[in-house]
Amino acid sequence: MDRSTDEAAIRRLFEALCEAWAREGASAVDAFYTPDSDYVTFDGSWLRGREANRRVHEELFAGVLAGTRLVGEVESVRFLGPDAAVVVSTGAVLWPWQRSAPAARRSRQTLVVVRGDDGRFRVASFQNTRVRPLPPSDSLFMRLFAAVQRVRLAWWRRRHPEALAA
Repeated sequence: MDRSTDEAAIRRLFEALCEAWAREGASAVDAFYTPDSDYVTFDGSWLRGREANRRVHEELFAGVLAGTRLVGEVESVRFLGPDAAVVVSTGAVLWPWQRSAPAARRSRQTLVVVRGDDGRFRVASFQNTRVRPLPPSDSLFMRLFAAVQRVRLAWWRRRHPEALAA
């Protein structure tokens, strides 16, 4: 089955969401979500429903996100059926004076998009996570961390032998 038309619509949805962020803020972004959508922010907060999402983003756009724009790109679209897909994207929030985001503010998002009765895709679930790759496993930090964890595990096992029997 050719899904290219649906995939193009989903990619346009993501682009339009980014454009609406800069142009109109929370009220425009609101329209891209289903009424019962879930939105998990990069700090782990869980916004349940479009209204909660709008309310929190209105506060942010009036404060720390004032004048910002959202930039990003879709990395993949995987269809779950004829009317639903998982979208993985990367992005960041930029202030007007920034051309690109510092690496520490880069995020990866997982979106579940669904087709509504009107034929348009909307976001039913959005998970935003900061990109924080671990250091290489052979780095000094990771070797020391692993050594400390092995010592802690050995100590814990001596104190809780009943856990090993399970």
